[in-house]
Amino acid sequence: MKGKVRRTTVAAFLGPSILALAAIGIAPLLFAAYTSLHNYNLMKLRKVKFIGLDNFIFVLTDPVFWEAMQRTFVLLVIVLPLQIGVGLAMALLIHKPGLGLLKTLTRLSLVIPMATTYSVVGLLGQVMFNIKYGVVNQLIGFLGIEPVNWIGDSTNAFIAVAFWDVWQWAPFCALVFLAGLTTVPAEIEEAAKLETTSWCVILRHVQLPFLVPGLPAILFLRTADTLKLFDMVFTMTRGGPGSSTELISLMIQRVGFRAFDQGMASAQALILLLITIVLSRMYIRFFYSEVES
Repeated sequence: MKGKVRRTTVAAFLGPSILALAAIGIAPLLFAAYTSLHNYNLMKLRKVKFIGLDNFIFVLTDPVFWEAMQRTFVLLVIVLPLQIGVGLAMALLIHKPGLGLLKTLTRLSLVIPMATTYSVVGLLGQVMFNIKYGVVNQLIGFLGIEPVNWIGDSTNAFIAVAFWDVWQWAPFCALVFLAGLTTVPAEIEEAAKLETTSWCVILRHVQLPFLVPGLPAILFLRTADTLKLFDMVFTMTRGGPGSSTELISLMIQRVGFRAFDQGMASAQALILLLITIVLSRMYIRFFYSEVES
């Protein structure tokens, strides 16, 4: 039959992708599920024993786990609205007519924070917030404010981590919103500007319908990234001082690779995965309730 594709051809194209997905995603997940049901310590591999749901019961009743989870969600609640708000403001400024070359350079500069790896961003933040020679303290010094111990104080360290995460990912939100703004018909915007000079009215009634479709993508990606945030915080504060910036991902790393308790760490990771799936499902139900109904 003309146009019919042979199964071998389909397998040749899809096979490598399926094998890569199985090796990178499915196999580690299955191994994590296996270790979470066992007393699996890397220092005692000869004493691996099936213990059922004991790891999950211990994790769910462990106050240290919930403290780390609480810190993670506090960070999420702080940074996500800030990233959306700052990103929207940046997108609206760039969307204004004129500016020419400056607008192009600004768009290119938005990619730099996102293109920088988390670990490098953490090291950069460690230098920027240094109490002696950090740029942040030098800038606030011009305002007559005494140097602040950002990394060494528990509250200030958490604020620094939140600020640095907003700096890195607000440009992502700006680019998503900017893509939505470019789809607004120019004649509609021009007609709206003739009717009113209030940018709030134009944003609400003209631009907002074109911005909403990009919002779920921001919520999905930034929520998942924040819940598993590790590299930047690890290189910047190591989870300290004390445990003030020990997010759930840092706790899982500490349990799994410092205490070598892979079974407990796997149980914690699977619970985090379940929470992420539940949040994603909530986003889907909120934004696509009309489609589901």
